[in-house]
Amino acid sequence: MHLDHTHHGPSALSADAHRPDGTRRALRIGLGGPVGSGKTATVAALCRALRDELSLAVVTNDIYTREDAEFLLREAVLPPERITAVETGACPHTAIRDDISANLEAVEDLEDAVGPLDLILVESGGDNLTATFSKGLVDAQIFVIDVAGGDDIPRKGGPGVTTADLLVVNKTDLAPYVGSDLARMAADAKAQRAELPVVFQSLRGETGAADVAAWVRERLAAWTA
Repeated sequence: MHLDHTHHGPSALSADAHRPDGTRRALRIGLGGPVGSGKTATVAALCRALRDELSLAVVTNDIYTREDAEFLLREAVLPPERITAVETGACPHTAIRDDISANLEAVEDLEDAVGPLDLILVESGGDNLTATFSKGLVDAQIFVIDVAGGDDIPRKGGPGVTTADLLVVNKTDLAPYVGSDLARMAADAKAQRAELPVVFQSLRGETGAADVAAWVRERLAAWTA
């Protein structure tokens, strides 16, 4: 399958921006990234930051389990009816890029059940640097990597790193302990992504996911304008 790795600004809006009744549907933002990079923790932090101002819901993807959804439920980041899980049964990128039917059904069911919604976060199962979301599923995508995976990850590129609407370099607090050079990662990310934004974050720090939440608010403002 050919992937176009070029990116010239914010992603185009999906064609189905309205529901069958003519009302505007929720903004859909996908979160992808390697196993253990902190996708689910970032989703949890975003829910905590945004739940008092937005009507939102979450779809998680795992291959054979509901582990990520169960984590969010245990953390009580949203009411249970606003969190649903898709068991992909195959490589995670299959359900977010190739055959999106299960995820599309899940997001539409959430809007029918608990809508109207402002925002739906769709979290991919852990995948590699090639993970990207279909434009038929999400309107923008966040790619999460972490410093423990090596400070050469931004330089290696891949469509997840180079074309995601937002790149998040997570777990910056671990950099001194794993020998990762944050300045090098920032320079490499800039070289790979040009003007596309990059956020460095530690969910253990004082600001947590505040920068990512601010980016989501900007996307939502553009979506509703």
